[in-house]
Amino acid sequence: MTVNDDSFTNWKHREETAEAMIPIIGKLHRERDVNVLLHSRSLVNKSVVSILKTHRFARQIAGEELSVAETMPFLRALTTLDLGPSQIDLGMLATTYKSDERGLSVEEFTADAVSGAIGTRPAGHGAGRDVVLYGFGRIGRLVARLLIEKAGSGNGLRLRAIVVRGNPENTDKAAEDIVKRASLLRRDSIHGQFQGTITVDEESRTIIANGNAIKVIHANDPSEVDYTRHGIENAILIDNTGKWRDREGLSQHLRPGIDKVVLTAPGKGDVPNIVHGVNHDTVKPDEQILSCASCTTNAIVPPLKAMDDEYGVLRGHVETVHSFTNDQNLLDNYHKADRRGRSAPLNMVITETGAASAVAKALPDLKAPITGSSIRVPVPDVSIAILSLRLGRETTRDEVLDHLREVSLTSPLRRQIDFTSAPDAVSSDFIGSRHASIVDAGATKVDGDNAILYLWYDNEFGYSCQVIRVVQHVSGVEYPTFPVPVA
Repeated sequence: MTVNDDSFTNWKHREETAEAMIPIIGKLHRERDVNVLLHSRSLVNKSVVSILKTHRFARQIAGEELSVAETMPFLRALTTLDLGPSQIDLGMLATTYKSDERGLSVEEFTADAVSGAIGTRPAGHGAGRDVVLYGFGRIGRLVARLLIEKAGSGNGLRLRAIVVRGNPENTDKAAEDIVKRASLLRRDSIHGQFQGTITVDEESRTIIANGNAIKVIHANDPSEVDYTRHGIENAILIDNTGKWRDREGLSQHLRPGIDKVVLTAPGKGDVPNIVHGVNHDTVKPDEQILSCASCTTNAIVPPLKAMDDEYGVLRGHVETVHSFTNDQNLLDNYHKADRRGRSAPLNMVITETGAASAVAKALPDLKAPITGSSIRVPVPDVSIAILSLRLGRETTRDEVLDHLREVSLTSPLRRQIDFTSAPDAVSSDFIGSRHASIVDAGATKVDGDNAILYLWYDNEFGYSCQVIRVVQHVSGVEYPTFPVPVA
């Protein structure tokens, strides 16, 4: 047999194994609310090739490719256990099993590693938690996609309604508006087609996405809506408009049916700015209003914490090269902010970023001064933050990369920080990344006590994933991850 024949035969065997994984992963997700991961990447609703590519990607961070033949025994072992809602990482199971010296079988090891998920049901499980989206722009539609994708058995977060501007009395215009919004949910020039089916019930003003009935409510002000009239109770409202950013303004959303308000922009005043993975555990149970900070804050704070924990950070500066946004003009026109009135797709535009000042809210123990600035550039999505740090001790490039690689694999920040050593990585490679930021190993520079990190981030989708994580946490339906990350 030639090398080509041998390689092709091996590929077909791997395809067959990956194909056998799909119904097992789907059944665990639908019936038990178990999200199967591979090094923090979900395998739910993935194709055969996607599953194989995710296994291969492990070599970028772990140094060697994971085989589906290695992970399949752990997946089968999960089906024999009485699992409750959880996230289980097959990559972590396979990796930690190799270094385990107890002589356990795969079944015994798996049962021990995920013991915290066996026979568990969170308080209130089975009821679900209602979610309302106020605004349906770029972030709103991506958050909607994520909520629909994560519906699972229906016992977690449930997208019940979206609120958009308009006159509810004009039936014809409202119906036309809903059809257009459903079309924008179905198709996206950057993130591709919606994974599933979408229909519109114009009479009831409802979008039905993968079986999820989403009421479309037209209102020009929060005071116009009584959510209980639509059967919505104890809901979390996600404000995607950014129109109100302080407690007084956001409190307008605390209407009948709404229990908490989450803002997808930096909060002002005493509104807590939460970066999941860093300070989400500081949210008080009775807090009704909070912010998910900005996409850039979410990108820089996790790696900043990782570096401060290991080396100490004395000072830092972040320069963000940011994709253009809807706030800018397509062609030159008046804008209240300096420079942002100039054509976004034709220019690099120097602007300000509040990410550096927001670090103090998310990392109050970090005493180092952090400054920041930003340049908007003519790409529609994915940005990069260049984080220049003065460290508390001297180190080497290899040591820093080993540390950040390990953080991305095994630490509590592994859902926030990703790692790539791909030599030809460019911005479009990270469209759809679910991490808050991705460390580019090839671009990293270290000289004594100075380190410069290049951090890619999908400022739309990666940020939306962070928003969902915060909402899951405050709603009480954030499922634990196994094996438990090393603190």
